[in-house]
Amino acid sequence: MSKATFTLDFEKPIQLLRDQLEELRKSSTESQMDVSAEIRAIEDKITETKKRIHAELTPWQKVQLARHPQRPYSLDYIGLLFEDFQELHGDRQFRDDRAIVGGTATFEGRPVMVIGQQKGRTTKENLARNFGCPNPEGYRKALRLMKMAEKFGMPVFCLIDTPGAYPGVGAEERHVAEAIAVNIREMSNLRVPIIATVIGEGGSGGALGIAVADRVLILQNAYYSVISPEGCAAILWKDRSHSARAAEALKITADKLLELGIVDEIVEEPLGGAHTDPASAGESLRAVLARQLEEVSGLSMDKMLDGRYGKFRKMGVFQEA
Repeated sequence: MSKATFTLDFEKPIQLLRDQLEELRKSSTESQMDVSAEIRAIEDKITETKKRIHAELTPWQKVQLARHPQRPYSLDYIGLLFEDFQELHGDRQFRDDRAIVGGTATFEGRPVMVIGQQKGRTTKENLARNFGCPNPEGYRKALRLMKMAEKFGMPVFCLIDTPGAYPGVGAEERHVAEAIAVNIREMSNLRVPIIATVIGEGGSGGALGIAVADRVLILQNAYYSVISPEGCAAILWKDRSHSARAAEALKITADKLLELGIVDEIVEEPLGGAHTDPASAGESLRAVLARQLEEVSGLSMDKMLDGRYGKFRKMGVFQEA
């Protein structure tokens, strides 16, 4: 992962304190003076400021955190959570889409299939991975791997992090909407446990193409939405500057999604966001994945499939007074 520091606007008070702390440590070393009390005071202030800021985050600020360029991506979590990962490539029809990665691995000693949407850290990587926006062959690769998992009785873990499926001419020519629709249909009936986790951005059908699961989890500062806040603002207010207003109206943050029954559990992140301590974020996710997998694996096949189908059928139901 990149070591360069990237600071969001609302993180600037924290960064200023960190800079003060670094300067104090540097001057202490040069002057050989004991300033441990002052250092502890600034460290305490950093923690207090973090707590205050992150307790009051707006939906738009959480969207910014979900997009943080230093946030752990799918391959980061795969490296933290799974062993013996063997990446498998290609959809056997057109080409390999690097915006989706997947392969066999072991999780807590059990063979599994893991599939994730992957962004790049640099401009070169982002171009290679299409900025995490899968083409139809990415969804067809994912489905091929899910069918392989079904054949060998391996649970499937999906890691969701995409602004949306790629909307380019080539993707439309190769039927991206059909590829997503087929995945939704086939995942509804896949005869192995499926656990999906939104680790960053959960953008529309691009996310749903690998998110039909027995359990849908979301990290504390991730979001899951039918449209991006910018896209919503452009449609409703004809102006992308209303993105913050759209983020509030869309109810796309983890707490709102849990209230609405769209997700099953929120995975807690380290104070400051997953990018501040990826290892801790990984351990939190590992514990939840292990528990959820045990629960789903204990169900009969009929009960598991009925629960998965019913879970998605009841979404969006409302009553008029």
